[in-house]
Amino acid sequence: MEDREYEAEVIVDGQETAPEEVEPRLVLGDDDPRDQGLREKILSEEQAWRGRILDVRSLQVELPNGHQSGRDVVRHPGAAAVVALTQTGKIVLVRQYRTALDRVTVEIPAGKLDPGEDPLECAKRELREETGFSAGRISYLTTIATTPGFCDELIHIFMATNLEFQGANPDDDEFVNVDLVPVSELIDAVLDGKIEDAKTVVGALACDAISHRL
Repeated sequence: MEDREYEAEVIVDGQETAPEEVEPRLVLGDDDPRDQGLREKILSEEQAWRGRILDVRSLQVELPNGHQSGRDVVRHPGAAAVVALTQTGKIVLVRQYRTALDRVTVEIPAGKLDPGEDPLECAKRELREETGFSAGRISYLTTIATTPGFCDELIHIFMATNLEFQGANPDDDEFVNVDLVPVSELIDAVLDGKIEDAKTVVGALACDAISHRL
């Protein structure tokens, strides 16, 4: 059954009219008055574990119905990622082994933010370090919350063009191979479910959507 939205009854010349059907519209989170009834109140927050990158916190919250519950939250400094597009219409991808998945993944270049670092500067740095390319032009695409169910990580995604190869300089503990793949081939892989990395899926689809609007 199709979801529909209706306006409230309108009074015209003292007479009530029937509800008028309107098209559903997107209302972003916290912008709808109803969202206030969904909020949880954080009562306490304690550090459960701290690693080199991640900070795991144990929270006690008050639910909308007044009951209390526990939440485990991973605090993350955030990251920046780059959809780097060559003049021949190819996207720069990196191949690297991911210990958590125990396999090599294909991703757009990305890296975590240093304390106080501007995401744009992080994007430029990671593109150069991982792939050897610098961008003559770089612009903001979007920001994604990677796993909002338990982590506050935000990845800021940029598009880079007018690329110039200057030589890669990866970190000492970073081992990557670089591929140049046609945009259409990457989009097909995303739509076929062959690319699982969230930032790469979003970046590729955003790049494709923009190309169709130009």
